Amino acid sequence: MDRPTLDAAYNNGAAVANSAQIVADWQVRSDRLRSSASELRYGTAERNRIDLFEAAPGAPLFVFIHGGYWQMRAKENFAFLAAGPLAHGIGVALVGYTLAPQKRLDGIVAEIGAALDFLARDCVVSGWSAGGHLTAMAMDHPRVRGGLAISGIYDLEPIRLSYINDKLGLDEDAVRRLSPVHRPSSGKPLVIAYGTSELPELQRQSQLYASARNARLEPLPGHDHFTILEELAAPSGRLTALARTLMDG
Repeated sequence: MDRPTLDAAYNNGAAVANSAQIVADWQVRSDRLRSSASELRYGTAERNRIDLFEAAPGAPLFVFIHGGYWQMRAKENFAFLAAGPLAHGIGVALVGYTLAPQKRLDGIVAEIGAALDFLARDCVVSGWSAGGHLTAMAMDHPRVRGGLAISGIYDLEPIRLSYINDKLGLDEDAVRRLSPVHRPSSGKPLVIAYGTSELPELQRQSQLYASARNARLEPLPGHDHFTILEELAAPSGRLTALARTLMDG
């Protein structure tokens, strides 16, 4: 692909006409639910914070990492997702991290590891979009029992060649080092989910990584890059069910 074609192939916001309205609705719902969370600090950087929704003493823990191509959005936008797991007695931790270009991608990956160290609890880790990538990168953490990667990026080479890299500053060495598709498997259970109405490149990324890892691939019919998260926010959603299965595994 030439640069304009590649840029369009990864521009999820432009591909979904009402994406701005969807994200605004997420914020309204998140503001309502977030008041029940405790905010914890795991590091010294401003965004080194975790919103923790406890279900019950000793309850299993679901850790969610937000998306935004490593350079947008915040954990506060995604509190609405806690509703699905909490309905089944699963605690939820929403992890914040420093955005690019303030932090390089190596540093962002390290912050996720530091957050898991701080929580010091066995968990299932999950994330959406860039958070799907960070989920895959966190699979070898000793506290992670399994992973649910949603609409993620697993081969960073197209990202390096697109507009997204203007703030990331990835070079070829970083692509090799930080692409989950090039890293050894952790051997832990991993589910890779995507919507069948997502951009073809996003679908290809999930299919490629699932094939490389021999992981469970879950295409969710009819969902785009944004509506797919309703399957985690809903107690009866498909992603909620997958999270419960990983908890039991």
